[in-house]
Amino acid sequence: MGLVERCNRLRSRWSRSFPPNLARLMLLACAALWGGSYLLAKFAMTAIPAQWLMALRMFGACMCMLALFHKHIVPHLTPKIIVPALVVGLTYWGTMITQTIGLQTIEPGRSAFLTAAYCVITPFATWIISKTKPRAINLVAGVICLTGVGFVSLKPGGSLSLSSGDWLTTATAVIFSFNLTCLGVYTKRFDPIAVTFVQFSVAGILFFIGALATEPAPDAGWLAPPVVASVLYLFLGATMSAQIMQNIGLAHVPASQASIIMCTESLFAVSFSALFWGERILWSSLVGFALIFAAVLMSVIKPTKYSLHRN
Repeated sequence: MGLVERCNRLRSRWSRSFPPNLARLMLLACAALWGGSYLLAKFAMTAIPAQWLMALRMFGACMCMLALFHKHIVPHLTPKIIVPALVVGLTYWGTMITQTIGLQTIEPGRSAFLTAAYCVITPFATWIISKTKPRAINLVAGVICLTGVGFVSLKPGGSLSLSSGDWLTTATAVIFSFNLTCLGVYTKRFDPIAVTFVQFSVAGILFFIGALATEPAPDAGWLAPPVVASVLYLFLGATMSAQIMQNIGLAHVPASQASIIMCTESLFAVSFSALFWGERILWSSLVGFALIFAAVLMSVIKPTKYSLHRN
């Protein structure tokens, strides 16, 4: 299920008496929280290894969801959900591990824009899995996005070069597109909250195993107040609060408007990174970011069909 379809389904479940401007503000706050997560994750990883950080985030989200939504989750924890859990859990783990490791070597804003390319790739992932052909606009968006990545890869001397972190983050966008496509399939068969829970559970277990096998054990540095604050932000802000505000906002704002507002996540990310991390943004990167953002907008907005006959 695409973003627009999910927006429309959520919209139909809520009362329309909720102030639309407040809903738009909540979506903007959601995008800002997500945008800030790149910066805070990069800071947290100065003390906590990547897989330990993600394991904490996943298990924290699972415990919170189980406490709040156990009536949705527990009835679906049957053998039938094992395969969906493994598929969405593995693809989500692949998404987060490539993004988190890539973020260790590139700037938060750069990571956000390269990750945002998933919006452009998703229609092609859907074509592979569901045999639904992408629209012509998706092909155009793909070319524009690829051009944008090319500008992002330009170095000061004019040479084209993508670092290992850039390649990993680009892989993030590809894997995430398949994760979203699989979620669209399985949330039609199972409760969406239950699918999200098993996705986080499988990913959390994989992160925990990876952390035990490859990363140093927890130490006192994890308890430094700035590090704890960053982890709390990632868990309470970027995961739980942002998800709640997104669900409420999508129920009261037209899908096309909501898509545009949520796409500002990458703009917030690069702004926060430039202000607080000191990320230097070259002119070529700015051009690339603009092209990627334009391609994302083209991919998430469906053209409105107007009737030729008016009463």
